[in-house]
Amino acid sequence: MWAKRLAPKKIVLSNGKSVTEKRSKLPIILTVLILAMYYAAVVTGFDIEQLIKRIGEFFTIIRQMLQPNWGYISGIWPELMSTLKMSLFGSVLGAALALPLAVFASQNIIKQKWLVATVKTCLSLVRTMPTLVTALIATYIFQLPQTAGTVAIFLFTTSYVGKLMYEAIENVEMGSFEAMEAIGMSKLSAFRTAIFPQILPNYLSTSLYSFEGNVRYAAILGYVGAGGIGRLINETIGWRDYHSLGMIIIMLVITVYLIESTSEYFRKKLV
Repeated sequence: MWAKRLAPKKIVLSNGKSVTEKRSKLPIILTVLILAMYYAAVVTGFDIEQLIKRIGEFFTIIRQMLQPNWGYISGIWPELMSTLKMSLFGSVLGAALALPLAVFASQNIIKQKWLVATVKTCLSLVRTMPTLVTALIATYIFQLPQTAGTVAIFLFTTSYVGKLMYEAIENVEMGSFEAMEAIGMSKLSAFRTAIFPQILPNYLSTSLYSFEGNVRYAAILGYVGAGGIGRLINETIGWRDYHSLGMIIIMLVITVYLIESTSEYFRKKLV
């Protein structure tokens, strides 16, 4: 019965020819999606009744956060500056290391396939590791919160910028590079003269974008003891001090907005 309903229908045209009607796959997709959502709700123990019952607590917290404790600003500045320092230092070091790694991962520049595969694999492994996990490991190793946060940001930036850069290098025009090698220039000199100017705007734009993202990531590193404004967020949530938490969020939003606006301005100039 169901097979007949799902079977495609044949339509006879005026000229006597018959064509098969194309069935939409949307009902099947929706059915699979609904079943997947139901299974996910069962596995995770999702309780819609509890959600409806407790949703009011969420808005209570939001109302308290919208009444920020303005006197808490003096306690925010040191940790906010610490977050910015970690983000800036880690981003600059990571972007600087990402460029040579991107060159070694570019198969149109480096002919040793084993070296290209090794560098790409290392970048992929570092990129797939969550920044929080990296920060937690660095905290145990270095025992210094700000150092651990900087190391986590540095590794993420290196892998992120490195991946985008080797993809950009592999898609550049190679004619001028090969011509310079043909006249006796070294591979490094040919890269600096022929390829680097082509990827420079993309490299700077990607590095700026990575920095503005790292400021947001650094805000949560305090949860694993990596210092910065995340430590204050963790403390205020633990003490249920939502008025002070609201002040932290306001300061963080303003800071991120200013950084993003400045970064976007410079990125547009680079395009």
